Amino acid sequence: MVDVVDLGEFSGFQENPHPVYAQLRERGPVHRVRMPAPAQEQVAWLVVGHEEARAALADPRLAKDGNKLGITFLDEEQIGKYLLVTDPPQHTRLRKLVSRAFTMRRVEALRPRIQQITDELLDAMLPSGRADLVEAFSFPLPITVICELLGVPELDRAEFRKLSTESVAPTSFDSQEAATARLAEYLGELIEDKRCTGSGDDLLGDLIRTTSEDGDRLSAGELRGMAYLLLLAGHETTVNLITSGVHALLTHPDQLAGLRSDMSLLDSAVEEMLRYEGPVENGTFRFAAEALEIGGVRIEQGEEVMVGLTAGNRDPARHCDPDRFDIRRDPRGHLAFGHGLHFCLGAPLARAEARIALRSLLERAPDLALDGTPGPWLPGMLIRGMRALPVRW
Repeated sequence: MVDVVDLGEFSGFQENPHPVYAQLRERGPVHRVRMPAPAQEQVAWLVVGHEEARAALADPRLAKDGNKLGITFLDEEQIGKYLLVTDPPQHTRLRKLVSRAFTMRRVEALRPRIQQITDELLDAMLPSGRADLVEAFSFPLPITVICELLGVPELDRAEFRKLSTESVAPTSFDSQEAATARLAEYLGELIEDKRCTGSGDDLLGDLIRTTSEDGDRLSAGELRGMAYLLLLAGHETTVNLITSGVHALLTHPDQLAGLRSDMSLLDSAVEEMLRYEGPVENGTFRFAAEALEIGGVRIEQGEEVMVGLTAGNRDPARHCDPDRFDIRRDPRGHLAFGHGLHFCLGAPLARAEARIALRSLLERAPDLALDGTPGPWLPGMLIRGMRALPVRW
């Protein structure tokens, strides 16, 4: 009989799960856990060791497509198939089609526009002397970039923020179901409008038009799923990367001073932010397509496995003194963007936005400081981030 660790019983787990993950790692790299609210009835295996997590992320025996085992998730039912719920060869096909439109060249071409949006947001924010950084800066930047990239109308963005956050960090199952259903409806209407009018010199328009050498194209459901993934992953992660990164700097004044004195450290600082408090706490569920062992623990066919990206990034076996925020460390090998076939397609865009945002903010607000207690941390175990970060300058 395997002991089940009830994560909801640990006081303060949502705000600071790192001590709990450290306790689990000391006992072993893999544990049977019960989720905290709002998914407290769900039990799964959790991988907390870095080496084991990296191996699990690349193990083909851990499937992402639950349909193979008779499991279908809510968003998949309402939205359609997308990269995070598929395995090869379907995943290979979808990623190839998306990669034809979402290229590195496209990301590089966005840099001047990212800088322009950043400057406009700071122009509006800085005269007030204080603000909620999430509301004024770290949310509107990535949501504007990804909406412009995909071709989502400006007037729809306020509603989209509310729906997307509820979809990935739900306060209840019912609210998640309602938000995901509305997102599916909205994206379906947007795609149909672009398809009918032939409009859209944007990524979504390109995805509608793109074909592979053999004439393969994305179906309506696949387009909807791809738009859903790109919109949510394209802004939720970057919002929290910028917010948590600024919070880490402001709570470690020696590191902030070091970065201000040498901005050539910016790239390594962003990587350390990703390692220290990355925006994705755990990978989405995987399913044992066959019985296997991870870290000496037997996992039976059909059982659910969650790979701890945050836990793995604080493993002392991989990173020396892992609870120390150090912008000069070599954080290579961190798992913030995953590993293997499902490595984040949008990692270059997230890095570009974070680097531009942080450099501009620090240069234009030289006495930036915390202005109160950060807002509550998002619920659930997928997205790691806070709802508000009050700052002054």
